[in-house]
Amino acid sequence: MSSLRFLVQLIVLGFAFNLANGQGLKVGFYKKTCPNLESTVKNVVNQVISVAPSLAAPLLRMHFHDCFIRGCDGSVLLESPTNQSEKYAIPNLSLRGFQIIDKVKTAVEKACPGMVSCADIVALVARDVTVAIKGPSWKVETGRRDGNVSILNEALTGLIPPSANISTLKQGFRQKGLSAKDLVVLSGSHTIGISHCSSFSDRLYNFTGQNDTDPTLDPSYIVKLKMKCKPGDQNSIVEIDPGSVMTFDESYYTLVAKRRGLFQSDAALLDDSATKSYLQFQALNQGPTFFKDFGRSMVKMGRIGVLTGTAGEIRNVCTKIN
Repeated sequence: MSSLRFLVQLIVLGFAFNLANGQGLKVGFYKKTCPNLESTVKNVVNQVISVAPSLAAPLLRMHFHDCFIRGCDGSVLLESPTNQSEKYAIPNLSLRGFQIIDKVKTAVEKACPGMVSCADIVALVARDVTVAIKGPSWKVETGRRDGNVSILNEALTGLIPPSANISTLKQGFRQKGLSAKDLVVLSGSHTIGISHCSSFSDRLYNFTGQNDTDPTLDPSYIVKLKMKCKPGDQNSIVEIDPGSVMTFDESYYTLVAKRRGLFQSDAALLDDSATKSYLQFQALNQGPTFFKDFGRSMVKMGRIGVLTGTAGEIRNVCTKIN
């Protein structure tokens, strides 16, 4: 092999490595170019969550959905004149709060025109909404650039469904460089938010196609859920973590340990020794490490497939490429 060809291969491999590991990101990336960035984002978020706390969960989930498709590049925000971008995929139709990202972007552009990516704004907003509902804080690495591709089918097939079993869950996370611990930690975000009956109704009425219920779901909980979700009801809404829907805490783990996790993907955490052990430890001890762990796993997730340096662009408006 020629030395030039070898050098080119090294560069390509190095670039792929950078994308997978978030190199080029750092805390305080905008320290000189946009010194008031974090306070600007936080002010808008606090203002919004004080009047609409139910937006915290979808704005946190938006960061997950962005990172798991094409990496954390703001592609979930892009509009399409033919409705063919990621945001129109069925798993993303329940995302809300796009207008809040736009509101934050407007405030940031006013302070620092053309400097801060929409991908970084999504990451910062995810942290700030978590803090606003009594959850943990963490230092957000920044320096992401915005992607210019967004494809509906990639989100349709690439996002892990709520019906996933433990093998699918672990594989999906492993493909993104995340561990089984990251899986069970990040699943803890289900402590907030709501779900449509359609995401779990099979567990109540037709689990194996025989008009049966899921045997791993607490029978008394099934009775309660059936009162909220009648057969064929796709649109009624249920709290994922009843009583904790507006507060970020460890109660999700207590629920799942009692076999009251709403989704199959929640119940699946009991099917692996490592995820089950973590879950039970948090449930029995009032979540002593959950907040710290959550911050660490969010930082790791925020490094997935990032564009940095001169890759991508800094969008002027989050919904369209420049």
